[in-house]
Amino acid sequence: MAKIFTIFGATGAQGGSIARFILDHPVLSKTYSVRAVTRDASKPAAIVLRERGVELVEADLDNVASVQTAVAGSYGVFAVTDFWVKAIGEVEVTQGKAVADAAVAAGASLLIWSSLPNATRITHGELSKSHFNFKAEVEEYIRTLPIMSSFYIPGYYMQNMRHSLAKWTKQEDGSQLIQKPWTSTTRIPLVDIRDTGKYLAPILLNPEKYDGKRFISATGFYTPNQVIDIMMEVTGEKLSWIQLSLKDFASSLPAHFRDELTESARMLCEYDYYGPTGEKDLQWTLNQMDGTPTSFEKCLVEQGPWFEAKG
Repeated sequence: MAKIFTIFGATGAQGGSIARFILDHPVLSKTYSVRAVTRDASKPAAIVLRERGVELVEADLDNVASVQTAVAGSYGVFAVTDFWVKAIGEVEVTQGKAVADAAVAAGASLLIWSSLPNATRITHGELSKSHFNFKAEVEEYIRTLPIMSSFYIPGYYMQNMRHSLAKWTKQEDGSQLIQKPWTSTTRIPLVDIRDTGKYLAPILLNPEKYDGKRFISATGFYTPNQVIDIMMEVTGEKLSWIQLSLKDFASSLPAHFRDELTESARMLCEYDYYGPTGEKDLQWTLNQMDGTPTSFEKCLVEQGPWFEAKG
């Protein structure tokens, strides 16, 4: 009998990728029965999953009882939280711990947590407010629990380079400009978030082997100039970028999460997103995978349009 694998955020980017990957995989589709957890089972993405035979369960991460119901009978659980829904670190930590506790109480064997690098540790205490730290805190908590656990650490979403998210501004000559607190040597770990299932496949196929392991997940590291050059080549747009000072970057942010996001920008630009072992850790992840992650070029081709229509 197939084992229940419960996916929180199954209608979102990460969870949806895992659900589709399992359903389409010749081995995993027989090993696991997918249970999708969503706040709203009537949304189109949830209906698509139901039509593919996925069990849908409604739950709210702020409602512990609903979380416990969602994981009942599960062999494995994938959990992800969205800091930006409330932009309050304590809320995210509470939600993550609630899922972890529920998984243990339900007798689940495996928990995969979507985490982020611990900025405070990597910077030796220099950055203590980065929103990275909240997921990292939950990771540390999970490691104390009696359950097999693995950790997915995604890089900067390629999809975040889209016009509406990256805040490109159209110039008088028709070109597009992006202003970021990057330097010319900043290394941006780009990940096509549609690849989430691909990165986690080794864990799902052999949970014991990867107990306690962290999967640093990105196609590779790109400088700002490389990002711009690739995007121009694929989209045909004339693009440029200029470095925004951290002070100006901070002033552009809403006050209630200004400190958190400013420190996360400093983490990327001053300390490297994954810290000093990032290159080695990423290569380890890539070596575990059967296949290769999606290139930035392919993502640009398949996920367009990236800019507002000309007119």
